[in-house]
Formats: sequence, C-alpha cells, structure tokens
Amino acid sequence: MGNWKSVLGTTVLAVGLTLFAGAGIAKADECQERITRADHNLHEAIEHHGYDSKQAHHWREELHNAREYCWAHSHKWWDVEANRWHSDRDWDDNDHEHYRDHDHDHDHDRQ
Repeated sequence: MGNWKSVLGTTVLAVGLTLFAGAGIAKADECQERITRADHNLHEAIEHHGYDSKQAHHWREELHNAREYCWAHSHKWWDVEANRWHSDRDWDDNDHEHYRDHDHDHDHDRQ
C-alpha cells in the first residue's frame, strides 16, 4: 500500500512540474511573439508612414506595452534585434531611433 502512495505522489509531482514548465514555455512564446509582432509593425510603420507618424507612434506604444507585459509576467523580455532574452528591465523605448536615418521617403514630411 505504501508503494502505491509513493508512485501516485511521484506521478502527481511529475505531472505538476510538466504543466508548470509548459505554462512557462507558453508564456515565453507568447511574450516573444507579442514583442516580435509589435517590433515588426513598428518597422513597417516607419518604412511606410515615417518615423514620426501616428502609425509609428502607435506601434512604439504597442512594443512598450508588450515589453511591460513580459516583464510583469516573466521578468524577462525578448530583444528582437539581438535575438536574445534580457533578464534586466533595460530596454530603451527609443531604441529604434536608428531607423530615422532609413526614412528617406518621408524626409519631406518633417520639413
């Protein structure tokens, strides 16, 4: 009878750990996907509408919110350009400023 309880306890523990680990992986995948999507849409908005456009502003805000969500839920965030996770809250909301130089089609919009 004692052996049965030990097997059951081990099984319950293994299932619990598997579900917990799976939830962490799912949360990380969701975070990476949210950040990647917002980052991509920010690049597209800058390319099509200009760095200072309302579309770029919207996706900058979405990227910030995605990073905040991941930080709040996982204490890490995905860096699309470096292709790695950060465990410090060290992102820069202006980190896409180098794309201002690639905004040649919309330079006349700012003059």
